Amino acid sequence: MATNDYLTVTALTQYLKRKFDVDPYLGKIYLTGEISNFRLRPHAHQYFSLKDDHAKINAIMFRSAFEKLKFTPETGMKVLVTGRISLYEPSGSYQIYVERMEPDGIGQLYQAYEQLKKKLEAEGLFSAPKRLLPHFPKRIAVITSPSGAVIRDIITTTRRRYPIAQIVLYPAVVQGDGAAPDLVRQIQRVNANGSYDTLIIGRGGGSIEDLWPFNEESVARAIAASRIPIISSVGHETDTTIADLVADVRAATPTAAAELAVPVLNDEILKLQQQRTRLYNAMANRINFQQERLNKLLKAYVFQQPQRLYETYVQRLDHAQQGLQRNMQTQLRQQAQRVALAQQGLLSRNPLARVQRGQQDVDQLRTRLTAAATRYLATQREKVGRLVNGLDYLSPLKIMGRGYGYVVQDDHVVRHITDLKQETATIHLDGGSASAEITGITPDKETQQDD
Repeated sequence: MATNDYLTVTALTQYLKRKFDVDPYLGKIYLTGEISNFRLRPHAHQYFSLKDDHAKINAIMFRSAFEKLKFTPETGMKVLVTGRISLYEPSGSYQIYVERMEPDGIGQLYQAYEQLKKKLEAEGLFSAPKRLLPHFPKRIAVITSPSGAVIRDIITTTRRRYPIAQIVLYPAVVQGDGAAPDLVRQIQRVNANGSYDTLIIGRGGGSIEDLWPFNEESVARAIAASRIPIISSVGHETDTTIADLVADVRAATPTAAAELAVPVLNDEILKLQQQRTRLYNAMANRINFQQERLNKLLKAYVFQQPQRLYETYVQRLDHAQQGLQRNMQTQLRQQAQRVALAQQGLLSRNPLARVQRGQQDVDQLRTRLTAAATRYLATQREKVGRLVNGLDYLSPLKIMGRGYGYVVQDDHVVRHITDLKQETATIHLDGGSASAEITGITPDKETQQDD
């Protein structure tokens, strides 16, 4: 077989892809299975798998189709999908391109409702502190459809109960795809105005699809961020939306919302009249009680003899003055004693006396120093005299004066007979010297024995 008879992998893959694309049975597939290997990619295409007990198929859902989902897919969730089957050429694997998806066995909107409810509850939006409704509101904003029965019921109930309150309608779309952004915009407008005491948001009953704008996350967060207390009246009593859970107060019907927002004026007027009567009676009783006290006080002896009121105080004042004088005299004596003691101390510490005593001490020390120096000099003179006498006594000249002399030979003093030679020598005597010729030497006997 020739080489040209062999197909390339690319050619085969393109052929199979063509088969998939033109097959009328694969152009629109309704498939059920369990989601596997799903990892949410924000703002991107989603890649996952669908499987059952015996097989698995790769799936892709493009961003435009995925953003239309009302719920978030999760691994293990059983779903119903609609799409087409095709082949991905680079890997040669077939896959389903999902166009629509909804949970199998439970509605898509209900699944989305439960997921959002769980998310917001985890964030604490439902358990956050609720704002109190003002008891006497002046202006009430109502966000609802201008053509529905909600606004008529609210106006009728408010005029019947509390006609002095002003109702301002903020018309909004309450059903369909554009309803949620419109509701958010109107909530923000009411808060930006800042002159309203209460905000009512609601619509009549309907299916979950009709009520779905009130289950949108954006509407829930706008209600939670509102600075004005919000009453939610969405659907019937059996319907509970995310808006009901986030709002400060939930009303079962628009009429109930109006009843919660305003009191009954006649009842309030009756309460005021009752309070006025109670206040009048209380003040009358208090006045009577104080009048009786006044009468008793007027009959007291103090007012009949006013001078007795301050007699005790005058006596106490006299005693206080006397005590003050005694205390002042005692203080003066003590201070005088302290001054006298201080003066004596100053006299004993007078610098002039200390200087005089110091001068006396200096004179005594000078006298003692002079006497000690004189004694020391006399002692030293005596000591020097003894030393001079001793030196004079030991002087060779004194010895020579007594008839002694010394012999010098070869420029050396002859100290011993053995040092003397038979030659010329110089004899030094008292008064001069003489030259002599040594002709004989006679040592002592002891010297000869030593030799």
